[in-house]
Amino acid sequence: MGISEKIAYLKGLMEGMNVDTESNEGKLFAAVVDVLDEIALEVEDLTDEVMELGDGLDVISDDLSDVEDIVYDEWDDDDDDDEDDEDDEEEECYATTCPECEEEIFFDDTMLEDGEIICPNCGAKLEFDLSDLADAADEDKDEE
Repeated sequence: MGISEKIAYLKGLMEGMNVDTESNEGKLFAAVVDVLDEIALEVEDLTDEVMELGDGLDVISDDLSDVEDIVYDEWDDDDDDDEDDEDDEEEECYATTCPECEEEIFFDDTMLEDGEIICPNCGAKLEFDLSDLADAADEDKDEE
């Protein structure tokens, strides 16, 4: 039994008991039942609105799932391409310590070829002289 049915039952009890609505107690009971009736109507309206919002939220959630499927499928396809490239040619990763902030910095061949990198921690510019590396490599080949 819902709230409205319970309020209707209370109204029926009042009428069945022949409560005198002209007496002080009768007026009080009638006013309480009227207030309860209004509250029941408001609760029913709110319940209907919540159900509508829930249905709308379900539709939005379904739409979002569709969008996620499309977006993540595209990203997965891009990731697959990247993985294929990585399998073909893996770049070496290097590490150095920033002389300014003394944090460890990681970089790859591309950054090494540029001859300089910017420390992501403090913004200091680190320069590399690749000629020393080339000379050392040549000496290693000569010794073999």
